[in-house]
Amino acid sequence: MRYFTQRRHFRDLSEQEIIALAISNEEDDARIFRSFAQSLREDYPATAQVFDGMALEEDGHRQQLIDLHIARFGETIPLIRREHVAGAYARRPVWLTKNLDVARLRAEAAEMERTAERFYRQAAQRSTDAATRKLLGDLAAAEADHQSTAQDLEDTHLDHETRDAENETAKRQFILTWVQPGLAGLMDGSVSTLAPIFATAFATQDTWTTFLVGLAASVGAGISMGFTEAASDDGALSGRGSPIKRGFASGIMTTVGGLGHALPYLITDFWTATVIAIIVVFIELWAIAWIQNKFMETPFFRAAFQVVMGGALVFAAGVLIGSG
Repeated sequence: MRYFTQRRHFRDLSEQEIIALAISNEEDDARIFRSFAQSLREDYPATAQVFDGMALEEDGHRQQLIDLHIARFGETIPLIRREHVAGAYARRPVWLTKNLDVARLRAEAAEMERTAERFYRQAAQRSTDAATRKLLGDLAAAEADHQSTAQDLEDTHLDHETRDAENETAKRQFILTWVQPGLAGLMDGSVSTLAPIFATAFATQDTWTTFLVGLAASVGAGISMGFTEAASDDGALSGRGSPIKRGFASGIMTTVGGLGHALPYLITDFWTATVIAIIVVFIELWAIAWIQNKFMETPFFRAAFQVVMGGALVFAAGVLIGSG
């Protein structure tokens, strides 16, 4: 807490300190763009070149600022960083951005340029030296123009075929990391919990007991599926992405799949709750078939037959066992 209370406001910085802050900002941004490039180089080499080019632009800005500081204040540059200044714009840590997809990284870069532009405009307004004011204004304009610069770099390195290939790679990665484990979880949660939930419902005709059984089955299945997915493959060789992401996708969707037809049993009337639960099951199974068709390219009627038929058999088994 002591550290944060000692931060200075931007309005209290001297011109030398503002220039020193701008230098450290440019160093950080260049480093961030290079980390983006490094994370994308294997799967998206053309986009990595775009970020390499943007890092070089930041290097040029930094050198201009250093030259200005030497000319006005000498070679000793004060150590001032964003975290030392109250109200300064922040950058997300690299570990929060390294797993973002290529589209999100481009959006993150665009936001970085917008915040940098605002900083330079405010800094220029604070300056009384004509040369300093001009440079800061020029840098603000350069940051504002960076979106077109980035577009020029993309046009240079990303032809239509390359962009299509990278988009296809991003789509495939999204399917492997999120859709595939999520779909497996949804199928498991929706189908595997049918028998215990409806067996309990018809055996007891007690909605609260049925809900508790459904809740326990859904949460238990979600935890089991999540840990199983995360432990089954670290993604290093298969390219399926982060095991933590896949585990969350599988576990959460498994729980959701089971809760869908457990929640209606919060209704106290047994037959009302059961009818609504059956409708929910119908919707869940057709939703699974639609997802398989859209993302996994499974023919719709084949997916519908497999999922709906399997779900119907499990549902029938639960009803028969509960009614016996």
